[in-house]
Amino acid sequence: MHIIEVTSPAHIQEFLNLPFKIYAKDPLWVCPLLNDIESVFDPKRNNFFSFGRCTRWILVNERQETIGRIAAFINDKKAYKEAVPTGGCGFFECTNDLIAAHILFDQARNWLSERGMQAMNGPINFGENDTWWGLLVDGFTAPFYGMNYNPPYYKQLFESYGFIPRYEQISNRVDVPKGMPEKVIKISKWVISRRGFVLRHLDITQFDKFSNDFKEIYNDAWKDFENFTPVTDLTIQETLQKVKPIMDPKLIWFAYSAEGEPVAFVMILPDTNELIKGLNGKLDWIGKLRFVWNKWTVKHKRMRAVIMGTKEKYRNQGLESCLFMKLQEYAHSIGHYQELELSWVGDFNNKMLALHEGIGAVYAKKHTTYIHHFKH
Repeated sequence: MHIIEVTSPAHIQEFLNLPFKIYAKDPLWVCPLLNDIESVFDPKRNNFFSFGRCTRWILVNERQETIGRIAAFINDKKAYKEAVPTGGCGFFECTNDLIAAHILFDQARNWLSERGMQAMNGPINFGENDTWWGLLVDGFTAPFYGMNYNPPYYKQLFESYGFIPRYEQISNRVDVPKGMPEKVIKISKWVISRRGFVLRHLDITQFDKFSNDFKEIYNDAWKDFENFTPVTDLTIQETLQKVKPIMDPKLIWFAYSAEGEPVAFVMILPDTNELIKGLNGKLDWIGKLRFVWNKWTVKHKRMRAVIMGTKEKYRNQGLESCLFMKLQEYAHSIGHYQELELSWVGDFNNKMLALHEGIGAVYAKKHTTYIHHFKH
């Protein structure tokens, strides 16, 4: 077996094609859009290259067959805020072979160590943590787009190498037809009538305004979390452009104070996997036609809360209940949504876990973000 750094179109193709071998007999797996994967490694499309670097490799066996892949990243904004300088690895895929997996992990570790890192998180993304983050360890059900999905044996591959859990990522789900608990509805009506908050869904004709409101709320809401990095206009624009083809504006809600200050938001997206299943990750002209056809004919059953936030001074005022009440009203009015998966919550975030429980969500699945400390 030997490692090859991905430096040519042929290597890229091998990197992208490997999952088709790994998941050939898995009916739940849906190939992500290959262009989205490639955008992570493209400095022109991923602004994380402005403050970091990454590379990737494939592993081939004696018959020159690709049996593994991995990428390694350094985010300079976060690496040095850890107890020791810490990089990351991700986009790992491998046959059920401990030796092969350890060769891949060695390659990522050595590359990071040569650049001053003393530990690596994994599997993570060279980007925001709302996509391709964490190893699926429980709840092997149909994945939502952007959520890592992997064979159960990956857990042994990581842990046998010395990766230890850093935190658990809990995803909960809401049974949409069942609706929110009655107390959520009562709280929402009281908050709106007594506090004067105004709720509006995204208006695509005022995209810039809502982008600015998103940034203002997000940077206030998440500023106290470990390793927080303020979101920039460029990151917001990149994110919104990616989701624009599948977004439903009436699933993205903002709350404003009586004076017009943006104070809270929730972004929910229909599940892209329902539109791209069978496209093999390709949006060539045939894929685009099928995507457009699916967009107009498929009645989504699944949606996912990608992110939400409330400004610090407006917390504990019931705004989250108001936002979810509006979502429930809309989802019930169109009738075809069955499931809402809430964005993952770290096991350290008790307030958000309590919020999930309060709106009637139940446990769905768990991912683990691991850390591996290098031995010298």
